[in-house]
Amino acid sequence: MEKLVKTISCILFPMLLVHQQSHGQELFELNNASIDEELIIPSYQFEYIPDFTYEEVAKRVRAMDTGMSFELNERIFSFINYFTVRNREYTKMVLRKKETYFPLFEETLAQYDMPDDIKFLSIIESGLNPRARSRVGAMGLWQFMPATGRMYNLHVNYDIDDRMDPELSTEAAAKYLKSLYRMFGDWELALAAYNCGPGNVRKAISRSGGRRTFWEIYNYLPKETRGYVPQFQAMMYVIRYAEEHNLILETPSYPLAFDRIKFNQALDLEQLASISGICIEDLEELNPSLKNRLLPSSHQHYALRVPKAKSDFIVEHKEKFSDAIKLTSERTVELRLASNQTTNRSVVQVGVGERIAYKVKPGDALGKIAQLHGTSVENIKAWNNLSSNMIKVGQTLYLYSGKTSTSNSIAQNNVSANPVTDGKFYTVQPGDSLWLISKKLNGLTVEQIKRMNNLNSNQIKPGQKLIIG
Repeated sequence: MEKLVKTISCILFPMLLVHQQSHGQELFELNNASIDEELIIPSYQFEYIPDFTYEEVAKRVRAMDTGMSFELNERIFSFINYFTVRNREYTKMVLRKKETYFPLFEETLAQYDMPDDIKFLSIIESGLNPRARSRVGAMGLWQFMPATGRMYNLHVNYDIDDRMDPELSTEAAAKYLKSLYRMFGDWELALAAYNCGPGNVRKAISRSGGRRTFWEIYNYLPKETRGYVPQFQAMMYVIRYAEEHNLILETPSYPLAFDRIKFNQALDLEQLASISGICIEDLEELNPSLKNRLLPSSHQHYALRVPKAKSDFIVEHKEKFSDAIKLTSERTVELRLASNQTTNRSVVQVGVGERIAYKVKPGDALGKIAQLHGTSVENIKAWNNLSSNMIKVGQTLYLYSGKTSTSNSIAQNNVSANPVTDGKFYTVQPGDSLWLISKKLNGLTVEQIKRMNNLNSNQIKPGQKLIIG
């Protein structure tokens, strides 16, 4: 009797091996076991790359509903091939992130009466990474340079960079792009100007003899811009037809749900995370514009984004632990310097003595002052919230004396011999977290501290004694 097993694959690939028997019967075997009954076996080949032709892509492009100009050509087709064949991992990466940012983009673009497809520009700019930084210093989802950012109220200081705020930067990008569209009357030219500046687009128009479309002035634009707009148009197609190119995520990705809470005070985010049980990395993901795990007093009315699962608890207990999460000047210094070290900035020495008020004299420079007091320029900038090396005569700078690092000093001050166990203990200080303590005590990880102290969570409180040896 003929025995048949039907196998269904999401991409129509049979996964069974056919063996011809001597009597001409076909026997399909799965896992070397003969099966008499009809089975349905779902399978999926995530690595499979479907073939496609220029004509197939052109037909899909004609079916696209878009407010943007899009006429397929070989240049755009080559980028479609790049994103669907040669660099599929990049495309899958942005597919994982798009649900986090596209709803915000769509809402903002609708508010400014702009084509919805402009949301794909952020993929080309930053790969949907709010902390993306270019080699020339552009930052954020929409890659604003400092000067352009300031034109649209995206301000930068030592602790906060508004260019990395998804909502503020998206609104700024919409305003800027809308102004470029009014300037050129064409969305493709507006995108080109976003990349290379309106001056370069005007020059290209002039050199082309006054032509006014992107492809007409294509040869007169900077090389980077000639690839920029076609990449954008390729991505318009690729995200729409991801499934047709088997760009399917093996595991679904969901945005982190959040609520906004105003604390109306400067905040130590590490301490907030420790007390509330929030993962500090979640706070950083939700608030990418906060650079040093703190909310400075200059932005104390900022509405902090917190995971929705913890928002009710935080609101209920906000008054109770407001003192514990309040940012002190000492913790400000410590968090800034920890961030500097993480990002490989040049941090030489941290003073731990009393604070010194130094008045800038004629001829002073940060390098000279740093040398005079045995510290580094980066330390002085961190202590005084300076975003540049510019200082003025008469300005007061606060410096810390001493030659021992802050973290080592704090560790030494809080470690004592235990007469009973002859081990060592650490007394938790206000603002401490397990992560910070592990950094103070070289060689101990957070997990080791938790194991030694039988801790089931990262929550600790001031005055608590921890076994550290």
